Order: sequence, then structure tokens, then C-alpha cells
Amino acid sequence: MAPRPLGRLTRRPEFLAVAGARRKWAAPGLVMQARPHDERFHPRPGEAPVRVGLTASKKVGGAVERNRARRRLRAAAAEVLAANAAPGHDFVLIARTDTVRRPFADLKADMAQALRKLKAWKDGAP
Repeated sequence: MAPRPLGRLTRRPEFLAVAGARRKWAAPGLVMQARPHDERFHPRPGEAPVRVGLTASKKVGGAVERNRARRRLRAAAAEVLAANAAPGHDFVLIARTDTVRRPFADLKADMAQALRKLKAWKDGAP
């Protein structure tokens, strides 16, 4: 079975709602914030049941490093979150300074560990 596509968080109030849920896990390669959907912030009909927002501050580095960090997080999310995230959640992935240099397998492992710690791992997934 192919993984579900991921939706995107694009508006600032959506990012703030996820941050306001105060559910986060910091790993060496990223910080993941999670929030279950409710009546106020949820996907529109026909949109993916799992949505992701990406951010990288200037602490990560210059524009090249920030863009590289976001691309790496987007690729890891496409593999890990699309297959293993429980439907009905929004996630914000925050890049850290190690996101750019961390081996990709370790970055995916960090993301999987964060999903488990935030209790957003889909039941039945290994």
C-alpha cells in the first residue's frame, strides 16, 4: 500500500495552534510539535488527514543551509510521516543546526522516535 500524501500548513495561525498545544519532542536532528485536529483547525474536505509545516530559523545558518534543512525535513516526512503518522494530526518540524549534517537515516530515526514519544504513531505500523 502506498503512503498517503501529506497536507501542508501554510498560515501562521495554523503554526501557532500547533505550538499552542504544547506537545513537542526535541531530537538531535529536529524538533517536532504535534496537535490533534479539532473543530477550529482541521483539514478542508478532500485534504490530506495529516498536515505538516516546516520551519528553519537563522540559527540553522544562512539561506542555503536553511533551505537544505527544510528540503531534508520534507523528504524525511514524506517517508516517515506519510507511512506512520496517525491520521487527524498536524505537525510542525523545526530544523536544528544538526539537521543539515546529520545522516539521513538518523534524521528519519529521530522523526520516528518523536512520533512515538508524541503518541502519534499509527497503530499497526512496525
